[in-house]
Amino acid sequence: MIDVANLVKKSSLKGNYFSHDAYLQGDFEFGLLENRSGSRLLALPQPLLEALYATLEDELGAGSSVALFSCGRWWGRNFYQRFADELGKYYGKSLAEIDMIEFIQSLKECWKTHGWGTLDIDLKYYQNGFLVPKIVNSPFAQFAPRNLRFMCFLEAGILSAFFSQLTGEDLHCIQTACESMGANSNSFVIGLDNRIKPIKAWLEEGHEHETIMDLLCSNQSQNQ
Repeated sequence: MIDVANLVKKSSLKGNYFSHDAYLQGDFEFGLLENRSGSRLLALPQPLLEALYATLEDELGAGSSVALFSCGRWWGRNFYQRFADELGKYYGKSLAEIDMIEFIQSLKECWKTHGWGTLDIDLKYYQNGFLVPKIVNSPFAQFAPRNLRFMCFLEAGILSAFFSQLTGEDLHCIQTACESMGANSNSFVIGLDNRIKPIKAWLEEGHEHETIMDLLCSNQSQNQ
């Protein structure tokens, strides 16, 4: 006879660690916000983001992209470490031992719960050496100046550092579409710097995301 209690005990199935109701905790009366492991969280209200963009634009102009990307890289390294530690403790195994589907789903839920929009990872170009994250309803694009330039350099830095830590490779990330410019989503390409470097020239030529991916794959085939 099957011991149901034993089956439940041994089951490796886990709920969504990053469930909004369970993950976000704190004492709102005192303005404290924490995650379920007790780490402090920082809220970024709309006026703060708008003031950040305006100040950087006044002080640095187009150079603000470098500052935001650098901040994102620092943020991404710390984000990866926390993500790996929390998920590892929850599942009782290292991030490398978690299967790809479980990992991607956890990252998407984590991203959403932190209020950074809805993240999707397109693995279509994985065998070509590229990852293509897409983010919808990003506050970093929503509160950025409209129709100025691609503005999600902070997210590009986060993604670059996160996947560099994950893979052990020094990966770069370039944005190829932005909601602040009227696109349906913020699209990015992650890969080795020398492989995705041509994207900048293609963007200046006015190519859209889908065309850029075709050019990337074609360019890689010619270089092999």
